[in-house]
Amino acid sequence: MRLSSISVATLLRVASAIPTTVDLGYAQYNGKSLDAGVNQYLGIRFAAPPVGDLRFRAPAEPEKTAGVQDANSFGKLCLGTDSAYPSTSESEDCLFINVFTPSKATKDSNLPVWFFIQGGGYKSNMNPDYNGTDIIRQSGDNVVVVNFNYRTGAYGFLASEKVRKDGDLNAGLLDMRMALKWVQKHIKEFGGNPNQVVIHGSSAGAGSVAMLMLAYGGRNDGLFHGGIGTSPFFPVQSKVKDLEWQFDRFAAGAGCKDSHDQLQCLRSKDTATLQAAHVSSPYPGRKTSPLWYFTPTVDGDFLRDYPYRLIQQGRINPVPTIWGDETDEGTYFAANATTPQDVTSFMADNYPRLTKLDNTLIDRLYPRQPSVPKHNAYFPSASDAYGESTFICGGLMISGALARHHNVWNYRYGVLDETNVAEGLGVPHTWILPAVFGVGYAGSSGVGSSYEAKDASIVPVVKHYHISFVRTLNPNKLRAPGTPVWDDFSQKGQRLLLQTNATGMENIQRDQVARCAYWTRIGARLEQ
Repeated sequence: MRLSSISVATLLRVASAIPTTVDLGYAQYNGKSLDAGVNQYLGIRFAAPPVGDLRFRAPAEPEKTAGVQDANSFGKLCLGTDSAYPSTSESEDCLFINVFTPSKATKDSNLPVWFFIQGGGYKSNMNPDYNGTDIIRQSGDNVVVVNFNYRTGAYGFLASEKVRKDGDLNAGLLDMRMALKWVQKHIKEFGGNPNQVVIHGSSAGAGSVAMLMLAYGGRNDGLFHGGIGTSPFFPVQSKVKDLEWQFDRFAAGAGCKDSHDQLQCLRSKDTATLQAAHVSSPYPGRKTSPLWYFTPTVDGDFLRDYPYRLIQQGRINPVPTIWGDETDEGTYFAANATTPQDVTSFMADNYPRLTKLDNTLIDRLYPRQPSVPKHNAYFPSASDAYGESTFICGGLMISGALARHHNVWNYRYGVLDETNVAEGLGVPHTWILPAVFGVGYAGSSGVGSSYEAKDASIVPVVKHYHISFVRTLNPNKLRAPGTPVWDDFSQKGQRLLLQTNATGMENIQRDQVARCAYWTRIGARLEQ
């Protein structure tokens, strides 16, 4: 029987499609072809297990493994600060990467790569196992999606001159670089284009987008070509000399206080012993533990100065970017404040170098507002102070700085879900993510929410701005039909307000500009 030319073309296309088993040189991995027309490859090792002598060091290349490895389940997450151990979901052996690609992609497809960095305050992996299937479908099979784990807490961010001497500072950030290098080496095997990689992070993952852009003084190593920061997190990031007390506490808690070589002692301990010591505690001179304890350190190499200074000095890799925040970024984190003093105390516990003058000014910048359900009187003031200082103002500051050099877009997310409003949360931290990944594809977030009812129409609006940026480095070129043009931040200093059936450009409110000017002015002082 003679085959038609169409049938032959079809056979050739099928024959050259990415197989469910891929050979990466160091190992073969067998993934799964989904009915949605997506191949997924889960739990691939991108680095050696960071255990034993590899603790507190830069990630090492994965070892060669014989046979075909299963890639049908996510790998365990990295151990977090204050996490119980043993755990069914967390482990020290956690450096795994996941790839989602169109089933019909070939090694020559050269599809843009959407590289997602999960958040968690550098305390834990908090946005794990997001699924790229809906993004790929909505893109018309025109992107490859990647996500991964990285070390957090002490395993990723323990800082001391002892670590510098016999280890590597900011190991968690180095894990991210390692994952990006893995993409450069291997993503063509999945149909991806290593020359068009967009890094997208949420919360600490968005802060990490900034850290990767600031790495080595803003050096461009060709690992990525655009960035998206969803609710960028800018915590206190101190110099190594200012964190020796933290190392000493951890070493003492693990039974290594009197050891001649404390770091080697820590490497000799079992995981349970380390996890017992892996807890938050108050900064020196404070009474309450901060929300985030181990964070990136200014090491003079990867981070050559305080991030605020580097950004203001333009020492940043100026790739096209999107930055944005929710209206009520601080509501998940703020204390239930009942007095103005509670607001300043809450802020001081998280930013211990605030002066008395600064605390007094905070009272004036964030006076009492109307009460919200299920919270005490000054909760809105505390949440606004924390939300702007830690998220919103940093995103606006980096947008303004980058707008002098390259294309940058900024947004405010204002989609109100009835349950969030009833809980007094407003539009909380990272609420946009179910609209980006699709409801049911961003963990449990957004499931059973207004995204499945009155706010369903905002999902394609948000998704296609993001898909357009990943594919073209511009959110407008492939935006959803009927949606407004998103003006570049450099034009008028405006941002896009994303709301159901009311999306459009807006001016940043003058009072927020004034408050952010204050946080930017003292930003470096807060990090010291």
